[in-house]
Amino acid sequence: MPMNIAIVGAGMGGLAAAAALRKQGIAVTVYEQAPQFARIGAGIQIGCNAMHVLRGLGLEQALRAQTFYPRSWSNRHWQSGELLFDMVFGAPAEEKYGAPYLLAHRGDLHAALASAVPDEVIRLDHRLVGVEQTANGVQLAFANGHHAEADAVIAAEGVNSVVRTALFGDTDPHFTGRIAYRTTYPARLLDGFDMGDCTKWWGEDRHIVMYPVKADRSEVYFVTSQPEPEHGRESWSETGDVAVLRAAFEGFHPDVQRVLAACPSVHKRVLVDRDPLERWVEGRIALLGDACHPMTPYMAQGAAMAIEDAAVVSRCLAEVDPEGQGADGIADAFLKYQLNRQERTARVQLTSRQNSWGKGVTETDWVYGYNAWTAPLKVPN
Repeated sequence: MPMNIAIVGAGMGGLAAAAALRKQGIAVTVYEQAPQFARIGAGIQIGCNAMHVLRGLGLEQALRAQTFYPRSWSNRHWQSGELLFDMVFGAPAEEKYGAPYLLAHRGDLHAALASAVPDEVIRLDHRLVGVEQTANGVQLAFANGHHAEADAVIAAEGVNSVVRTALFGDTDPHFTGRIAYRTTYPARLLDGFDMGDCTKWWGEDRHIVMYPVKADRSEVYFVTSQPEPEHGRESWSETGDVAVLRAAFEGFHPDVQRVLAACPSVHKRVLVDRDPLERWVEGRIALLGDACHPMTPYMAQGAAMAIEDAAVVSRCLAEVDPEGQGADGIADAFLKYQLNRQERTARVQLTSRQNSWGKGVTETDWVYGYNAWTAPLKVPN
């Protein structure tokens, strides 16, 4: 019998893990607390490093058709528009790193990942309330009364991970004192104005990033970061006040004013991260993505790190012989996964926290040049 892995959470990391494990011939069941998938109004940058993984999952062609292929990520002064640093992408980056850099609607990337996982292995409306390791596997309990058992569990349920709390205790994430306002809207509302390929406008204590999310530029996106001391729980669905947002960017370049003036509505999201965790793994349970390394969005690498995690954990589990090694083999594979991901994700977490990526000349090879399918894997001592 193949291993049966339960994945908690059907976000980017959870679905990528499910697809990657199935690619290795490992059986999976994905448990998601939401009753249905929703198309959240947000953009996402798919770095070359993430595209290597997505290519391996057979998703490159579909993503290229639905996403925007930028010439560069331009970093500009908030008032004058002076170019601070132009991070060149397009064909030069694709040739250098072996994969494209794409700008997408978050819903399109999520839908692509969902297409790589059969519907019959996804269980919606399953909110995890308990997890326990036994002699024979891991038992899971859900708020709807359902119980399940698996050989191992991968927890990919975000910054407020129930599994992380169960394993390592309940600690609050680090609140940055900042809020992100974000939205997508039809480009026709800009009345012919071209916002550029991808621009980050750097203010003294705030910034705004804007770019198209469709190949034909028919839909656009922006996201901000600004001080706002009052905050609640991290959420993707809380609405924001457009007037408050516009007031926060008074005095910014006219290009910014045009984009904000055209936006009909916004959502707001508390920006949090954590210090790197010492442990992601306990026996046959492993954390993945934001459950173990949530980060600020300033490098556009949060989802990419989860997608990389998925490829690496699938490679480690593929080496397990369930007949010969059993539970010990799974636990060892998870330790190998942890060993090979902690240093890289911690570096990205701490670099992103500085919010200086792209503000001046930036060395990008260590991020975009990484391929999670082919990177050498270290072996635990």
